[in-house]
Amino acid sequence: MEEISHVLWAHQTMVKSSNGDTPFSLTYGMKAVIPAEIGMPTFRTAELDMAKNDEALQINLELLEEKREQAAITEAKSKIQMEKYYNVKVQNTSFKPGDLVYRNNKASRAEDTGKLGPKWEGLYEVTEALGNGSYMLKDCNGKELPRTWNVCNLKKCYIHKM
Repeated sequence: MEEISHVLWAHQTMVKSSNGDTPFSLTYGMKAVIPAEIGMPTFRTAELDMAKNDEALQINLELLEEKREQAAITEAKSKIQMEKYYNVKVQNTSFKPGDLVYRNNKASRAEDTGKLGPKWEGLYEVTEALGNGSYMLKDCNGKELPRTWNVCNLKKCYIHKM
């Protein structure tokens, strides 16, 4: 518990890579004075002119909104760059009516076959693509399954027709 104030202070005064600023400076419009500088005189604290300091604080407060907007723009650019990096790895999967697929055992809520049991079941044919990754299926006997199935619970089967 004694360390939590130090951890919070470190978090507030650490420069974030997403926007290039500290949360403290985005809140108060100025750089924070660390506790070590308060106890030990430094050039920054010793050569302080109160009149000039108040004037500089007023200017910083007037420019704070602009600084926040700039940080938001930088953060948005960072987010777009990160999104591009991760979206390169995504592989889209879609099925057409007539495609053969397997269905995930967990999603179908079938009987638990244990750790060594099959993860995928059946051989199903896609009868209709409903959009947004949902599909209607029918089994090999031609019986339509009662609900829709999401693409994440289906896997393409690479064999010839039933």
